[in-house]
Amino acid sequence: MPQFRGRCHCGAVQFETNLELDQLMTCNCSLCGRTGAIMAFVPLSQVNLVCSPEAQTDYQFGKKKIHHPFCTTCGVRTLGWGPGHDGTDWAMVNVRCIEDLDTHTLTVARQFDGKNL
Repeated sequence: MPQFRGRCHCGAVQFETNLELDQLMTCNCSLCGRTGAIMAFVPLSQVNLVCSPEAQTDYQFGKKKIHHPFCTTCGVRTLGWGPGHDGTDWAMVNVRCIEDLDTHTLTVARQFDGKNL
């Protein structure tokens, strides 16, 4: 699996992870539809988050199972996390935040209808 580095706009929140870019997803829920994230999923244990605890503010809505943190300086959401169907913690990586990745060349494999949950 390729290794990637990513960050928010100002650089206060950075991450490293190994992931594949073949099962990307978008979502039309009230949050994702507004922010335009393109998501890749990996076990949370595969993400190395590099930032101080006060660099992010956690945001949860709906059933409050998924964490949607954002940078307290620039507001960018680099990743989120929560339990998968099997109870394992998964991370949603916003691939738009990966360094030197041309997102215009990527193919979104799945469009999730979060608006109608």
